[in-house]
Amino acid sequence: MNCFKTTLAALTTLAALSFTSTTSANQAVRVIVPYPAGGGVDAVARIVSQKLTDLDKTNYLVDNRGGASGAIGASVVAKSQPNGSTFLIASPAEIVVSKAAGIKLPYNPERDLVPVVLIGETPLAIVAHPSLGVTSLQQLVNSQQKDISYGTPGSGSSMHFAGAVLSLSGKVSLLHVPYKGAAPALNDLLGGQVKLGVMGLPPVIAHHNSGKVKILAVTTPKRSPALPDVPTVAEILKVKDYRFSNWMGVFAPAGTPAKEIERLNKSINQALQDPAVRKQLMDGGVEPVGGSTAQFESFLKEEEARYTSAAKQADIRADQ
Repeated sequence: MNCFKTTLAALTTLAALSFTSTTSANQAVRVIVPYPAGGGVDAVARIVSQKLTDLDKTNYLVDNRGGASGAIGASVVAKSQPNGSTFLIASPAEIVVSKAAGIKLPYNPERDLVPVVLIGETPLAIVAHPSLGVTSLQQLVNSQQKDISYGTPGSGSSMHFAGAVLSLSGKVSLLHVPYKGAAPALNDLLGGQVKLGVMGLPPVIAHHNSGKVKILAVTTPKRSPALPDVPTVAEILKVKDYRFSNWMGVFAPAGTPAKEIERLNKSINQALQDPAVRKQLMDGGVEPVGGSTAQFESFLKEEEARYTSAAKQADIRADQ
C-alpha cells in the first residue's frame, strides 16, 4: 500500500510539473481528462472542447492524464493555478464514488475542486449473456436464481454500487465479481465466463443490437434515448430512489474567480444547445444536461448522499 501511495504521489507530481511547463508556453485552455484517450469521458471532452473552441475563439486542448482510477488527472487540476486556464472533466469516480468506497485520494474533492456545470449523463446497464436464459429483468427475478455472479470494472466502482444496491433490494440474489477495468469485464461477459454484468451503457449498445448480449435494464430514473425500448430498474422492480449513472461534469481548481466559472458555464450551456453537439453526445448514449452551477452543486450533494448511504448499507469497500 505504501508503495502504491509513493508511486501515485510521484506520478501526480510529474504530471503537475509537465502541465505547468506546457501552459506557460501556450495560453490555451487546458481540459484535463483523467482517463486515457478513446474512452467515454474522453469522447465527451473532445466533442464539447471542439465546440467551445469555435464559440470562444480560444483553443480548448484536451489533455489525457489517466491513472489511479482518475485520481492523477483530478489531482493535477486540484493543484493547478486557479486562473481560468485549467479545467477538469470528471466522472463520478473522482468526485463521489472513490470517497464513498473508502479510497484515500491525493486531493479533497470538496475543498480543492469547484463545480462548474454538468455536461451529461449516461445510464449504467444490467447486461445478461444469452446463456443465462433470461431476456428481461422481470424474468431474472421470476427465475429465483441464487447468487448470480455479476461482473463490473472493479471494486468500489459505480457499477459495483449499482449491483450491490440491486441485490440489497431483495429482488435479485447477486455476487460481485470485480475486474481490473471495463474491457476485461466486458470481454468475459461476451465470452460467457460471467453471465451477468453491470457496465457503462455506450460500450454495450452495439453488442446488444447484435444479439451477443441482452441489456435487461438501465439504472437511471428515465429510459435512455439511445435505447428507448429498454426499461429502467426502478420501473420494473419498483425500487425507490434507485439511480446510478456515469456523468461528466466540469470542475475548476478551488480559488478560480467567479467570473471565470460563470463564463465557462455559459459557454458550455451554449455548446450543449447546438444540435450537432447534442446529436453526437446522444449517439454515444450520453444525454446532454447543462444548467446552472447551483443546480450542479445540488446534484452533487444528492450523489454524495446516495453513494455514502449505499456504501454503509451494502458494506461496500474498495478492497472487496
